[in-house]
Amino acid sequence: MSATTVTELIGVYDANGSLRGELAYALRKVTGRGHCPLCDITHGSRRRRPEFDAACSDLGVPFRLLHRDERPPEVLAITGDRTPMVLGRTSEGLTILLGSEQLDACGPSPDALVDALHHTIAALGLRLAA
Repeated sequence: MSATTVTELIGVYDANGSLRGELAYALRKVTGRGHCPLCDITHGSRRRRPEFDAACSDLGVPFRLLHRDERPPEVLAITGDRTPMVLGRTSEGLTILLGSEQLDACGPSPDALVDALHHTIAALGLRLAA
């Protein structure tokens, strides 16, 4: 029996994508009232980190990033109020791969994120579609 294949990764930030949402997140972060581990991995102080794109390019599947207010119903149904999170899409639907604690353990390292994804995908008996 072959492993179920992950064809897409979906990361959901713990922030809204609107200007107001981005400002609220920035205020929360600078005042020490919270942060989004996924944001720390994917973005530097001003923009998306090229190291993130480079690390994820070897995964062989698309890695889509969404803000809380951009989630389609199927993603919202899985994540609810639990963000940040990384999901994997398979022929059987969406599967939670990494939650907030696992993302936080990666620090700001895209390479640590990719390692955590490989570990979790293998532990769940899945494989990447590469």
